[in-house]
Amino acid sequence: MQPASYLLQLSRPAKRMLFLASDIALIPASLFLSFALRYGLHDLAGSIGDSWILFPLMTIFGAGWIYWFGLQRIKLDSFETRALLQVGFAAAFLTLTAIVCSYFFFLPAPRSVPISFGVLFFVASVSTRVLGLYFLNFLYDRLGEREPVIIYGAGSAGIQLASALRQSKEARPIAFVDDNPNLQGLMVAGLPVRSKSTMPTLLEKYNVKQVLISMPSVPVERQDAIVESLKEFDAEVRVLPSYVDMINGSSLQAELQPVSPEELLGRDKVGLDTVEIAKAYAGRVVLVTGAGGSIGSELCRQLMSCSPAKIVLFEQSEYQLYQIERDMQNRLAESTIGLAAYLGSVTDQKRLAATIEGEGVEIILHAAAYKHVPIVEENEIEGARNNILGTKAVCDAAASAGIERLIFVSTDKAVRPTNIMGATKRMAELVVQDAQTSSNRTIFAMVRFGNVLGSSGSVLPLFQSQIAAGGPVTVTHEDVTRYFMTIPEAARLVLLAGAFSKGGDVFVLDMGQPQKIIDIAKRMIFLSGRTVRDPETGVGDIEIQITGLRTGEKLYEELLIDDASLRPTPHPKILRAEERNMSESDTAKMLKEIKRCIEDDDKAKLRFLVEEHVEGYHHQN
Repeated sequence: MQPASYLLQLSRPAKRMLFLASDIALIPASLFLSFALRYGLHDLAGSIGDSWILFPLMTIFGAGWIYWFGLQRIKLDSFETRALLQVGFAAAFLTLTAIVCSYFFFLPAPRSVPISFGVLFFVASVSTRVLGLYFLNFLYDRLGEREPVIIYGAGSAGIQLASALRQSKEARPIAFVDDNPNLQGLMVAGLPVRSKSTMPTLLEKYNVKQVLISMPSVPVERQDAIVESLKEFDAEVRVLPSYVDMINGSSLQAELQPVSPEELLGRDKVGLDTVEIAKAYAGRVVLVTGAGGSIGSELCRQLMSCSPAKIVLFEQSEYQLYQIERDMQNRLAESTIGLAAYLGSVTDQKRLAATIEGEGVEIILHAAAYKHVPIVEENEIEGARNNILGTKAVCDAAASAGIERLIFVSTDKAVRPTNIMGATKRMAELVVQDAQTSSNRTIFAMVRFGNVLGSSGSVLPLFQSQIAAGGPVTVTHEDVTRYFMTIPEAARLVLLAGAFSKGGDVFVLDMGQPQKIIDIAKRMIFLSGRTVRDPETGVGDIEIQITGLRTGEKLYEELLIDDASLRPTPHPKILRAEERNMSESDTAKMLKEIKRCIEDDDKAKLRFLVEEHVEGYHHQN
């Protein structure tokens, strides 16, 4: 092992002994230098004379003071104000000890010698530590793999980050970049502060591959603008949290802030908090089907703020029911809101009816569905059973019990669908509309979602896992576009629909312009601190791979079948449509044929039946 490597790998006790020995050696050296400064080097031995006894005495007493004040425990990479005070106190007590010894032994040494001795020891002790720190960093840079980084932001957070990185074996800060002209040209925390115009020079000179933005107090909009402005430089940009958050982990990679759904929307979040929601659900018993799913579980959480009498969880998956029940129990620990959990399938009408009657359910939020396009495409019989007949069973159970209202959660894939999943959801919508035509007491309404970011099967968790694995990030087509919303927006839209519904209506959220999936992928890669790999040069971290459209996948989605059917609502961002529906006899005939297809396991006939009843769907061989 090389001496330098051996020095870096010394144990903590060995390092403390080294520091202790160094400080003790500085005592006689500082004392000797103080006599030299007072008398000069000519006949120094004679000038010291009887004062020689100070050397062994001060070495012995000084070792005690050094140990008492813990100078040997000061870490080089943590040498700051408090450490300076420790050294200062030790030097002061060394000075007093030298004065006491001089008087006690009647030594002829001048009074200036003890004072200059203390000052020299302080300077020497501090200097050895500063030089040691620079030497240690030099060894880490030469023998280790510390990556040079630039810190964007020379404020308090940036200074704390620089201090933390100096203790890291992973990164080496080489400069601050700050937009404040008053800071540019100064030295802050031992690093020069530069303007953004010097970035190309810094990147090239120090071979910097990472820029760390450490401005946690700056608004998100400002951080996004900085990130955008740094795209032109050939370096990864990472947005780091404050130092307090940062010390919870040891790896730079672990300190990356996860990409939130809000960062990918490409629009402002829609505020959906209205007094109508609380009024619609306060004091009611609300049943949520599919309560363990992404939307269902968020509905349960948001219902808490509406003060219902009880929340009834209905879920087919035992594990998901266990998860949401435990979560809700913790949240409702100090609440008067009741909670009940039922395991069962929405296709079991008797189980649903018993649950509704037993709990006195007044409102149903129907979020149970099979929604993953590729899976339902290959399992069309089960998709139809759950999505169509399950919805029929929920509607019949609600109508029989005469509950107040039922809100059905649908999808934009139900509008002129090209896949079985979307088609089954459209047929479920027809079932809900039919239920409204024959109901005098219960209000039936529907909500259509765009792609819900963060839900199971959405691009957010998929892309995050692909980025974490180093890529590739898979996109089916360069021109695929989708409408996006967050899970809280989706859940709030359902609750609002329950407050605004009049019967048979469809509610959608104004989600702005649809976005390209490939742009979402690029944004996620960039916000994760990586770069998109150029297919021609091979430069970059994460490859985006075009895999081709899946069976039944559309290039774009729509929210409404007929834009002319739009009606206003009390909320400017909520759209309400009154779409035409099938006659009761046609709906009954459709359901009868679907049941027969399911009983006979006739996949081909089911697909042709879907094509017959669902506008826009075409059977694909």
